[in-house]
Amino acid sequence: MIQRLVVTALQLAELSVSSVVHMMYGLYIFSSAVAGDLTQRLSESIFKSKTTGEVKRSTTQVNDLPPIVLVHGIFGFGKGRLGGLSYFAGAEKKDERVLVPDLGSLTSVHDRARELFYYLKGGRVDYGEDHSKACGHSQFGRFYEKGEYQEWDEDHPIHFVGHSAGAQVVRVLQQMLSDKMFDGYENTNENWVLSLTSLSGALNGTTRTYLDGISPEDGKSLKLISLLQICKLGVVMYDWLDIPWLKSYYNFGFDHFNMSWKKTGLRGLVDCLLGNAGPFASSGDWILPDLSIQGSMKLNANLKTFPNTFYFSYATKRTRKPLGMMTVPSGVMGIHPLLFIRVLQMSQWRFPPDIPLPYKGYRDEDWQDNDGALNTISMTHPRIPVEHSNLIVQSDSDCLPLQPGIWYYKIVEADHILFIVNRERAGVEFDLIYDSIFERCRKHVFRKSPQTLPNEAQQLQLGGDQEE
Repeated sequence: MIQRLVVTALQLAELSVSSVVHMMYGLYIFSSAVAGDLTQRLSESIFKSKTTGEVKRSTTQVNDLPPIVLVHGIFGFGKGRLGGLSYFAGAEKKDERVLVPDLGSLTSVHDRARELFYYLKGGRVDYGEDHSKACGHSQFGRFYEKGEYQEWDEDHPIHFVGHSAGAQVVRVLQQMLSDKMFDGYENTNENWVLSLTSLSGALNGTTRTYLDGISPEDGKSLKLISLLQICKLGVVMYDWLDIPWLKSYYNFGFDHFNMSWKKTGLRGLVDCLLGNAGPFASSGDWILPDLSIQGSMKLNANLKTFPNTFYFSYATKRTRKPLGMMTVPSGVMGIHPLLFIRVLQMSQWRFPPDIPLPYKGYRDEDWQDNDGALNTISMTHPRIPVEHSNLIVQSDSDCLPLQPGIWYYKIVEADHILFIVNRERAGVEFDLIYDSIFERCRKHVFRKSPQTLPNEAQQLQLGGDQEE
């Protein structure tokens, strides 16, 4: 009895600390975005730039390049949210043609894949009739008057870079394209995706979901007392209050569940909080169930690695095993305070012995290395329930010339958020990672012929002029 009380007290203490740390970090991000916006607007009002001769840039060659689409992860945001703050810490400025879509930050992988398609092609988001009925939300969502890349097809494919859950979103989207699951677009196929780069990608789930509150029994339901229950409370209240200016600044993406007080009233709020309606109901149509090992296996069972697409993965870790003994965090200073406790907990977590293991061959020790959010084994390549073709890479030059249909992966010493939000924290590693990704997309990944970059086109033109 005493032992149980002590364990419960420790769990409540850990929950309190985790809740405070996560809320403080969220407030820090939000306040930083607001402060940045206010500073920018104040500066613009004081120092109004005078109109001068503007240098016109030719966009002909730039428009010939396939876009590189950066897809954010859980709690993420795209261009236009949180003011001028960049989820990818300004990496989008490293190339002439980069798109950063704003998808639901907590919506399911399925719903985010549908949103990504219509963001690129344009039109009203269609979540699918059967899926919408099963999950209890509207079939149609946001309307994109003009797609960001309307010409997207097999002859105009796209490079995708997905961070965290964003990588799995792209995989699901590619499978939907292959299965022709978009009404009115009968010509879609898997070759619309030229390459996928997974940056700390959630390709096989994570044991952190169980630490945060997902039940390991089914990988979907929520524990009664957990961090995710607090998260659920905050999200439901946020969407129910439906404050327009606040939701335009940051949105969890659940508008298609119609949780606003204007539509559901007080009764609707109670139903959502009790789990009788909304994304946290039994259907589990939100991101965390998709990130459990069981949820990822269910997704992966229907996802292929396609022979004409190039795949790359950067798997991150912040753990080590001194003297081959216990797995522990690799340091204190190199791990973000938001993640340090979770790095330690994930390295020690064990699947409960009284419930069935998530898959045949599961071993706790395989899942101990992690980056504070995902297990390193999950980030290398799709491996459960079926392992896909893969090759570990030490140096980028080792895998040239690149072959499609193979998951090239590299293990990087970093925590889960080193390459997003705060560029200064990553230092030179930030530039090395993103320069490598963009250079590979532009110089080493193509199906027909190497693409001519804008600066190269200008040099060729200058050379021709000089010869004349």
